[in-house]
Amino acid sequence: MKPVLTFLALFTIASASLFGQTADEIVGVTKNFLKTLSAEELQQISLPFDDPGREKWTNLPVGLVPRPGKRYGDLSEESMIQFHRVLTTLFSSQGYLKVTSIMKLDDILNMVYDSTFSRGKISKEGLAQIKKLDWEYGNYYISLWGTPDVKEPWGLNLGGHHIAISLSMADGKYSLTPLFIGTDPAEVRITKFAGLRVLSKEEDYGFLLINALTEQQKKVATLSQKVPGDIITSPSGPKRIDDYYGIKAADMNKEQKGLLEWLIKEYVDNLEHEGAKRAYDKLLKSGVDNIYFAWIGSYEARNPHYYIINGPDFMIEYDNVGFDNDGNHIHAIWREKGGDFGEDILKAHYLGHKH
Repeated sequence: MKPVLTFLALFTIASASLFGQTADEIVGVTKNFLKTLSAEELQQISLPFDDPGREKWTNLPVGLVPRPGKRYGDLSEESMIQFHRVLTTLFSSQGYLKVTSIMKLDDILNMVYDSTFSRGKISKEGLAQIKKLDWEYGNYYISLWGTPDVKEPWGLNLGGHHIAISLSMADGKYSLTPLFIGTDPAEVRITKFAGLRVLSKEEDYGFLLINALTEQQKKVATLSQKVPGDIITSPSGPKRIDDYYGIKAADMNKEQKGLLEWLIKEYVDNLEHEGAKRAYDKLLKSGVDNIYFAWIGSYEARNPHYYIINGPDFMIEYDNVGFDNDGNHIHAIWREKGGDFGEDILKAHYLGHKH
């Protein structure tokens, strides 16, 4: 048995080094991507790390809010290939497929509106106004803040309609929060893509959890107010939610806590394994019992609903209203308290280094 155990131990170590997706590997794939860019493209993409724009984000279409950096759709095919290597290094398979599917969903959304127009449900003028919002698969912008390095601070952002990704790194540690994702439509209901749901589990697990509570627990968890028109911690709204609302996990049974963990992991597990494990271990250290879950709105799909998961170290917000109040437009964000944009990592770096 000893040789088998030795082999398994070596395989585990080798697997970790091959697939751990460490800070060194993130720096490496980013540099490989940058090597494919021309001097002009490098100038377009590069910004100073201390530029305040690094911490600005929005989920709005680029037709409403322009983004800094280089437009993804203008990259060469080789650059696109290498940028996807960056994404697959940062994210797990589920996270990578969510990000790329959200990008593709913009093309589908254009098809949905074209079909809606052809069915006489919106005017020619209305369709023209929608087209001015300028959403499509290529309209996402990549910005580099500083120079990729394992030790010195730097960052990489990807922004566009319903995506805001912010990588921050220093001293071999990195952060990917705030991480915003969204879908419109949440469920495609017309065209050949009818039935497609890119962020299905963020919705489904939320309904599973709220409907697994007893009637008394539901009363505690449900807030008696109108479903917010957007996540409360959106760029245009208040930056903080200081109070805890809803039901505390300590007051849930084992099965209900399990559903809560499923829902949390749906967000955390978008990161590659090492990043997800680090984030979840931090959450467990603070204790699942100290997490609060609150709900607003309908307990059934296709109706407006909202939830917030609020713990000592993190916050998840999810909102699904839709322009027609049909519960078909998701905005969701995962934040780390004191850790967004690498705040804690950078604080430790600057305290330990002379700058």
